[in-house]
Amino acid sequence: MSIKHTEFRFYEELNDFLPTDRKKHSFMYKYEGATSVKDAIEAIGIPHVEADLIIINGKSVDFTYRLTGGERVAVYPVFESLDITPLVHLRPKPLRNSRFVLDVHLGALTRRLRMLGFDCLYRNDYEDDEIANISVAEKRIILTRDCGLLKIGKVTRGYWVRSQIPKEQIEEILQRFDLYSQISPFNRCISCNGHLEPVAKTEVLDQLEPLTKRYYDEFYRCMECGKIFWKGSHYESMLRKIKKITEREKNL
Repeated sequence: MSIKHTEFRFYEELNDFLPTDRKKHSFMYKYEGATSVKDAIEAIGIPHVEADLIIINGKSVDFTYRLTGGERVAVYPVFESLDITPLVHLRPKPLRNSRFVLDVHLGALTRRLRMLGFDCLYRNDYEDDEIANISVAEKRIILTRDCGLLKIGKVTRGYWVRSQIPKEQIEEILQRFDLYSQISPFNRCISCNGHLEPVAKTEVLDQLEPLTKRYYDEFYRCMECGKIFWKGSHYESMLRKIKKITEREKNL
């Protein structure tokens, strides 16, 4: 079987997946037999959900395009704010009411996103296929540190989190998905993702410590797990974290 050659060029953050000698410039990809452009992209190392636009010989195509050799292929990342409607999108429209499901490595990021009001499903025992099924069934964006999870064929929404540091991860996600306008803090339970609702102090007295009863009068209850929240010292600390995040956004 003859060896075929196709020229590839990947743009912007797609280069994060490539070895140094292939970053930010064109290179030749060698293969045998017939292959789809999707299979070639993943063989090179790019999860298909990270790509949103493929241009082959000046024409936009979808993942099913069959390479025959000699093509010039340009691959662009997911566009969250740039309108490329006339071209062939490789995934559904960006989710403006963004909801997420996170893998087992991202517990700290989950808590930060929930603090800001984002709907995030997480368990520390999720299997990859379970995460993929949740993403498809509930139209949730997968956030993961595992590139292999994003290569599962059924997955159409997902993002590989680059940073390993939680405080950097939250800024990365907010910027990547343009979420600053959707921040609505203290509306979700950090523990279980349930909605928080105001609750009368008289209804939760038996769940409060003596000093909490004495000094606080405004309370919220998670409608899922029943946990009680109030604006104590932890609240002030969270406010400071949120202020730092929003101040960084103004400087972008």
